[in-house]
Amino acid sequence: MSHSNAPEFRVCDIELLEIPVTLRMPFRFGVVTLRRCFQAFVRTRIETTSGQTQWGAAAEMVVPKWFDKNPALTDADNFEQERSVLRMAKDAYLSDARGTTAFGHFARHHHAHQKRCESLGFNPLLASYGPALIDRAILDALCRMTGTSFYQAIQANLPGISDAMPEFAALGMEAFLNQLKPAQQMAARHTVGLLDAITRADVTEPVNDGLPETLEEVVKVYGHRYFKLKVSGQLDTDLDRLTAIASVLDRIPQGYRSSLDGNEQYPDAQSMGELLQRMRATPALQRMCESILFIEQPIARQHALSADLTRVSLGWPVIIDESDGLLDAFVHARACGYSGISSKTCKGVYRSLLNAARCASWNAQEGRQRFFMSGEDLTVQAGLSVQQDLALVNLLGITHVERNGHHYVNGLASRPEAEQAAFLKAHPDLYTQSHGAVRLNIQAGQIQLASTACTGFASAVLPDFSAMYPLGHCPSP
Repeated sequence: MSHSNAPEFRVCDIELLEIPVTLRMPFRFGVVTLRRCFQAFVRTRIETTSGQTQWGAAAEMVVPKWFDKNPALTDADNFEQERSVLRMAKDAYLSDARGTTAFGHFARHHHAHQKRCESLGFNPLLASYGPALIDRAILDALCRMTGTSFYQAIQANLPGISDAMPEFAALGMEAFLNQLKPAQQMAARHTVGLLDAITRADVTEPVNDGLPETLEEVVKVYGHRYFKLKVSGQLDTDLDRLTAIASVLDRIPQGYRSSLDGNEQYPDAQSMGELLQRMRATPALQRMCESILFIEQPIARQHALSADLTRVSLGWPVIIDESDGLLDAFVHARACGYSGISSKTCKGVYRSLLNAARCASWNAQEGRQRFFMSGEDLTVQAGLSVQQDLALVNLLGITHVERNGHHYVNGLASRPEAEQAAFLKAHPDLYTQSHGAVRLNIQAGQIQLASTACTGFASAVLPDFSAMYPLGHCPSP
């Protein structure tokens, strides 16, 4: 595969920073109720043989119980795990001063980093978090250095994605990347968490900041038509909750679409099947059943890729999310009967591009659109994080994406006013100013994305790094 247009450079500097994040309201996912966490930032400097140098950056939340759901670990343990894999990835990427392409840096360190993480008891999903951030910061620097947008860089394969890694072979990556086309807007899929208030009567800790607090208010203010519904694995509780949710969503005049997220709460496909059977038999859930697009990771990751979904007819396609630890996870999932996989920037840009190419290749083989990718990332925050994730799923042709960081966190309120103003000025379609802060602008359920086609990885401006703390030295929020 030719990728002669891919610039080669060395990685000279990597800075790891963080800021505290306080949620507007508690959010429960899986086994954790989140009120406070952190956001990590990576700054990376690259240099070509001719001495041209450029900084790039990326950001991602540091949250508990996503990568590692071991109940014996405290939130502080989970935070430290994520910081550890960032430090390990930094050491790896700085350990080799030879120049190569952006993808070359990823390929050079991927397997060794995974093995080192495994030796420390870190699962592959957690291990991916460190390189995912550094690779994005490198891509940002590459785009700025070449004066290209993320979209242009990937379409022209400036990162130099090649079959140097066997996982990327025989997929026609160059031709696949070349035909990708970003859209101008995307629907936001609103997540209804397990503690989220459906109506005002459910609000136990009112925020009273003027922003939506209940599902009813969210629908009214943002105009969402896509929803992601979390289920807990407790049949009766789930049915009651879904019925309450349906009573609100069924009132949307234009109708709605949804996904069901099992969040690894089911022991096997049969128990998930029981919930779906009960849903179909509940008259109040008929409209909701018709709205379901797919089911996300119902089975715990220890068993998910040994399950045989071909033997259980759930009635809807099932995707993996937390089981997507290794680069070949989707290949194994396909053999088990799964149809889809999630894209998340925290799992890695190259992984998403690889899985999207697999979908295209497998669908071509079958002569139908059976395999697909979904955009799932609840916690990405205003600024670099949400912009880079939106740009990635947009380029992949995904038309709706899980978005909730704007609901649980008060936009860019914690950042300096000059930084907020800079993001609003550079991306006036993507952000709005209201309730004292710059925040994601969602109208009629849509996010406008034209401004993400700027030079750099989806962001024309960078945050104020001087108003951050070194990784691990941030005061608790």
